[in-house]
Amino acid sequence: MAEHRHEDGPAEIHSIDARTGERREAVARATDPAALDASCRRAEALTGALEALGRQGRARLLEAMADALEAQRSGLVPLADAETALGETRLNGELTRTAFQLRFFAEVLRDGAYLEATIDHAGDTPMGPRPDLRRMLRPLGPVAVFGASNFPFAFSVPGGDTASALAAGCPVLVKAHEAHPATSLACQNALRSGAEAAGVSPDVVQLVFGVEAGARLVRHDAIRAVGFTGSLHGGRALFDLASARSEPIPFYGELGALNAVAVLPGAAAQRGLEIASGLAGSFTLGVGQFCTKPGLVLVPSGAAGDRLVSALAEAVGGLQSAVMLTARIAEAFANGAAALRSAAGVRVLAEGGAPSQATGTAGRPLLLEADSGQFSGVLTEECFGPVLVVVRYGSDAELAELIATLPTALTATVHAEENEVEGARPVLAAVEARAGRIVWNGYPTGVAVAWAMHHGGAYPATTDPLHTSVGATAIRRWLRPVAYQSLPAGLLPEELREPMPGAAIPRRIDGKLSLG
Repeated sequence: MAEHRHEDGPAEIHSIDARTGERREAVARATDPAALDASCRRAEALTGALEALGRQGRARLLEAMADALEAQRSGLVPLADAETALGETRLNGELTRTAFQLRFFAEVLRDGAYLEATIDHAGDTPMGPRPDLRRMLRPLGPVAVFGASNFPFAFSVPGGDTASALAAGCPVLVKAHEAHPATSLACQNALRSGAEAAGVSPDVVQLVFGVEAGARLVRHDAIRAVGFTGSLHGGRALFDLASARSEPIPFYGELGALNAVAVLPGAAAQRGLEIASGLAGSFTLGVGQFCTKPGLVLVPSGAAGDRLVSALAEAVGGLQSAVMLTARIAEAFANGAAALRSAAGVRVLAEGGAPSQATGTAGRPLLLEADSGQFSGVLTEECFGPVLVVVRYGSDAELAELIATLPTALTATVHAEENEVEGARPVLAAVEARAGRIVWNGYPTGVAVAWAMHHGGAYPATTDPLHTSVGATAIRRWLRPVAYQSLPAGLLPEELREPMPGAAIPRRIDGKLSLG
């Protein structure tokens, strides 16, 4: 996205062709303070109506939005490809995932367990008389969402933050990402169409354009929480704004990570070539522009490790450079790769093919090796793009020491054979302390939308290790507990009434889990 200022008003927001760097079209103007305030007030006014739809009504809303996205696939995918250069095959899959995600949260709503509905009847206890107490989770209010550069559908306007917030009963204001403003606008229009089909105000999802407007959005008193996917620098700046408000609000930032892979000796000996091929594909997938990209692999010393590293270097050498999302991201990758190359004890093992033509937006695959004794500083930081660092270890003790130096991460991966399971326990314990998701004999770049998924980790991977941005429990971020003491049944939310109207949901009644 490019902003071009005019003396007579806010800057114009232009879509940029990711492959050529040329301007495509003017999409909008940067959102000015008055327009931002009006949008926030509309969202604030809609909060009660969105919650009043009930779980069934919001489930139908999400399903209608999914239908609308898929109905507009033929226009959305080429538009996103022009702005991101991710390719129509990848983007078709991502759009399918996004529609699935919306329908998944409709399922979460109908299940109802996310509400944590709890009832303690009045009665005598060892502590004395207890009043009737009932508790459940209720929506926070309007939510601000900052979409990601690398997922124009699944982590942007119609993505998981939006889906889970709407499911919770929270209207959403999305700050359109500069990498794909036209796609953001088209996605918003699809969601609005779905809302209208469901009989819901289309303003349950609104857009904000421009960097300054994004900062004002976080500070606006109508916003009750923020979801962010992006860089450590940008996320930390917005986190600090959210924390500095007179009434601080939750800021759920997913900021990326190094994401280490540990290969145990047996796995290197038995599956070294297979692991090399899988790693090469994983760290270069999407030109390395995944927050779950493996950035470090720990390989045993010795002949088996040598064969693995040699095969990995051969695979990387056969890859080609590819266009990155934006010129700014490509520049940051080039600077990061240069810093890694110049770090003490680092050697270049392989590079992919040079760009076919002079361009400032290509990412060239890069495989480096670093001495274990000098693994620190820039080597422990994420470099967003197609680069992987190999570090060799000579013993179980040295592997444990290396893992102890790793920063926290979204994922950690262990490759081991069946006869190494017991020996892998200390490694597993070490990586569990540092990552939100542990991958066994696989690769971390796929994040399933599922009930058991956790996509998070301690800072700097995220700003809150207690929550996830993918999976059913992502909804928990936009909810707050409310306890009701001795209220008449008619004033209680239906999920706390006895008998409960409609289909039963899981509830804990007098300490025992019940499906009634």
